[in-house]
Amino acid sequence: MSDDESYELLGFDNVLLPVGDLDEAVRFYARAGFEVAFRLDEARIALLKVGGETPGVLLRAEEALGRRTPPWPSPRIWLEVPDARAAARELARAGIALLDEPSAVATGWTVEIADPWGNVLGFTDYTKRPELGRRP
Repeated sequence: MSDDESYELLGFDNVLLPVGDLDEAVRFYARAGFEVAFRLDEARIALLKVGGETPGVLLRAEEALGRRTPPWPSPRIWLEVPDARAAARELARAGIALLDEPSAVATGWTVEIADPWGNVLGFTDYTKRPELGRRP
């Protein structure tokens, strides 16, 4: 690239998560409240919806990937929810283990889970700073 060329970041396309078993992953994420936008078994992928946005969480089956606990520190994907403590209660009711109890952050509350392959997702709210959050 020359000095007078550049590129612009336009936004997220999708967030890709490797999983060991697509069927099991889709079931896990359905229990966590995700809806499947589409699934292509021949490509070993499924796209999960995140709110009304076009980008989503793309699950891709990796044959050699076994179960693992999340490494620390691990990359995390945090998704905005109206109330993270309510999300924690719903996740627990669905049989999904929380990595820890909901904790206070500068903007509100957050809680994290890990899927069977060690991918960490957080659910965070803006209850302390609603002016920074999405409007329903």
